[in-house]
Amino acid sequence: MPQRAHPLDTATGIIVFADGRTIRGHGFGAAGEAVGELCFNTAMTGYQEVMTDPSYARQVIAFTFPHIGNVGANDEDVEAPVAHALGCITRELVTPPSNFRSQRNFAAWMAEHGRIGISGVDTRALTQLVREEGPPTVVIAHDPDGNFDLAKLQQMAKDWPGLEGMDLAQEVSRRQLDQWSDGGWELGQGYKLGHADANAPHVVAIDYGAKHNIFRNLVEAGARVTVVPATASYEEIIAHDPDGIFLSNGPGDPAATGDYAIPVIQQLLETKKPLFGICLGHQLLALAVGGQTEKMFQGHRGANHPVKRCADGVVEITSMNHGFAVKREGLPDFVRETHVSLFDDSNCGIELTDRPAFSVQYHPEASPGPQDSFYLFEKFVGMMR
Repeated sequence: MPQRAHPLDTATGIIVFADGRTIRGHGFGAAGEAVGELCFNTAMTGYQEVMTDPSYARQVIAFTFPHIGNVGANDEDVEAPVAHALGCITRELVTPPSNFRSQRNFAAWMAEHGRIGISGVDTRALTQLVREEGPPTVVIAHDPDGNFDLAKLQQMAKDWPGLEGMDLAQEVSRRQLDQWSDGGWELGQGYKLGHADANAPHVVAIDYGAKHNIFRNLVEAGARVTVVPATASYEEIIAHDPDGIFLSNGPGDPAATGDYAIPVIQQLLETKKPLFGICLGHQLLALAVGGQTEKMFQGHRGANHPVKRCADGVVEITSMNHGFAVKREGLPDFVRETHVSLFDDSNCGIELTDRPAFSVQYHPEASPGPQDSFYLFEKFVGMMR
């Protein structure tokens, strides 16, 4: 296993695979241990957004960009109130922050959120391992004294069942109704508080693990947003008199979440109200109309994924975070493919031809282009108008 050299007596962080392979490094953030799926993220910036994205629940992030933490941490660059990724792995040590927006050191932020970091690891070699073998189950552990029970940690990795068949949406979804009104962010002003127009088209968003910036983009596009839990019934959703329905991103196996989500989505589709889905919401829409999903060998995670728009051939630079995908084969005749990944030709978007519903696999709210895909929010609000 390639790794950066660390004397055993100074290693305070460790990564243990189910087959017993180990990587030693320097621990930072919270002390403790956690088990989950290892994946890599290719983004150069936005590590706080990544760590707080609910779609990363039960996953450990290996950042391919070597310098993580050098801009510090603040209270604005988050996608949820708490961190959802189990921890992260970095090439270089977390250095003191150098950014005018920084409020604390990234290592301190990780500790506040109870998340484990391991630095000093050859993350390029780790990325190559994931590319060749698929995302493995690992345990990451941090002990300031460097005391690790390797047999115990390996057994933890062996016993973890993996993400297939896991419904994680209920773990990360909000538990109660929420009226969302904040808009976009501006330098020197922060987020636009209470920005939504009371007379704007009304979106009811189903929270399967939603990122806050999705709601902000809906508001910026001209909507007002009511957020309901992942398990909200059709009757509870319709009681809010929506002009449109939004299906959010989220973690876990879409087929497992679909056990309770698909019947609700199918009923909502019968209303012919506009419907828009992102990421997990895209997968659930596909399942609701008779499509299938599958676990990807590597998954897509990063801020530099080119996606072709089928209608006109335009390429959008997108942000992605998913380990499951909609199968291109077997979609019903009334489902049109709208977007395709230029990395591996996988499906990245669909729309229905018999009712106003569409979805994309990527994250337009992450703005890596930076505004290549904002038109999707405008399209959705326009359909409601």
